[in-house]
Amino acid sequence: MKNEQFGFNKKNYKLLFIGLFVNVFGFLLMIGGGAEQLSEFNADELFSFRRITLAPIFIIIGYVIIAVSIMKKPKEFSNQEIENSKKVK
Repeated sequence: MKNEQFGFNKKNYKLLFIGLFVNVFGFLLMIGGGAEQLSEFNADELFSFRRITLAPIFIIIGYVIIAVSIMKKPKEFSNQEIENSKKVK
């Protein structure tokens, strides 16, 4: 029977939740800008710096943090894997 471990540790989960928070924050920054009536159009509110530039930056940063949290290998797992490979040889 192999000694298998789950690839995520506490640090990976922290990074994952930080990335999710940053991602949700970016989407929350995009909310709004709609008109109350169909005959109204407020371009300054709809095409503001916050919605066009700032929010997508937060969303991309959030996705990068999530990807890093998934790809990051825990140090304990790496050390155990090295020890196991030495025992096999």
